[in-house]
Amino acid sequence: MQHRKLKQFIFAISSVVVFGAAQADVHFCYDQPECGPANWGDLAPEFHLCKDGLKQSPINLYHAKETNIPALQVDYQSTPLTIINNGHTAQVNYASGSVLTVGTKKYRLLQFHFHTPSEHLKDGRTYPLEAHMVHVDDYGNLAVLSLFLKEGDATNAFLKPIFDNLPTTPGSKTIEGVNVNVGNLLPSGREYFTYTGSLTTPPCSEGVTWMVLEDSVIVSKAQIAQFRAIFEGNARPEQPLNGRTIRALDN
Repeated sequence: MQHRKLKQFIFAISSVVVFGAAQADVHFCYDQPECGPANWGDLAPEFHLCKDGLKQSPINLYHAKETNIPALQVDYQSTPLTIINNGHTAQVNYASGSVLTVGTKKYRLLQFHFHTPSEHLKDGRTYPLEAHMVHVDDYGNLAVLSLFLKEGDATNAFLKPIFDNLPTTPGSKTIEGVNVNVGNLLPSGREYFTYTGSLTTPPCSEGVTWMVLEDSVIVSKAQIAQFRAIFEGNARPEQPLNGRTIRALDN
């Protein structure tokens, strides 16, 4: 019974909370004052942390304290490619079996999605895109592995089948016979920043462990334009640090 309840909880996270509003009839947005980030906390009582929370994300990553935090061990498998336009971003849900290990903690990969421009800043700098890989452990604790995407000349081979097939309206598109492994998007370096934050969309739930990779990867100008043609801007503004410590892996 516990295993069944956990599966139901994970399904609820991966299909609702992480990707958007907790209630289907509550509309939030990025580009209009009445439903934009400044007013998310007033859209529904369940969204109050968006304005009242003290450990919100994203943040500016600076003055990190270098410590011997655990190294990241990525064991991602391939998954069939179905691209979902949920009205806020493009996401790919992941089949079971992919794991992120951080010290003694193991997190299962649920999905990955994208924001433009980047939600996190690094020393005050934004990037054209940011990828979020969302995980959960056996107790329902969320962890997000985040990656900055910077503009370069080369086409990103991993992103090509995804960005070439982005649904232009809310819905999903399955690319028959195509599997992807998001581990192939990651840089070779595993140095990262970590802090305790929140979901970056309503209900802005706190207690999320963030791990933001220090190294970025290249995406072409044309690919950035592909994403922005559908999702013109879907980044929550920087949130106050409120005394939180940002730690970095000291190699």
